[in-house]
Amino acid sequence: MSFIKSKGFKYFKNLVIGVGAAVVMVGALMKITSHPLGNTFITIGLLTEAGLFLMLGLLPPEKDYYWEKLYPGLDAYSSSISPLTAGGGAGASRPLNADAVENNLGGMLNELQVMSKSMGSLKALQEVDFSETSEQLKSMHNFYSKMTEAMSTLNDTVEDTKLYKEQLTSLNKNLGSLNGVYGNVLSAFNVNTGK
Repeated sequence: MSFIKSKGFKYFKNLVIGVGAAVVMVGALMKITSHPLGNTFITIGLLTEAGLFLMLGLLPPEKDYYWEKLYPGLDAYSSSISPLTAGGGAGASRPLNADAVENNLGGMLNELQVMSKSMGSLKALQEVDFSETSEQLKSMHNFYSKMTEAMSTLNDTVEDTKLYKEQLTSLNKNLGSLNGVYGNVLSAFNVNTGK
């Protein structure tokens, strides 16, 4: 049985089927065109085909794969399978029903939806136009530079104001003293002039 399932036998079987079909076609063509070898070729081709059909009838059929069991909804929804994804490794005998497959696929679908949302967010970030950001940063830098200069100037102004206030206080004292001296001069002058 292992020889029948080998690659070599499958290749040989396909080769014989192809050559037999070619011989039948060539024989039919020779028969139609009344070629003297037409009968011989068509007889050889039909005998080859008969042998092939006999061989195919005796060989066991190839294993069918029922994809609808792995993917419920393709054909038979209530099928039961034991795939490698069910756990237990190769040859696991634990059957996996359609509900379990649906739950697994549902979980995968949820994960794919989360990934899709994440990818959407990344795409939105990718589409953001950062071309004006450099200009905005330059403007902010310029603003902060001007603000720093203004604060420095204001600080200098506060210092100047303190100095001016001190000078005004000193001037006020001097004026008070000067008024006192002037008052004394006037009093002395009035005393001397007799007013």
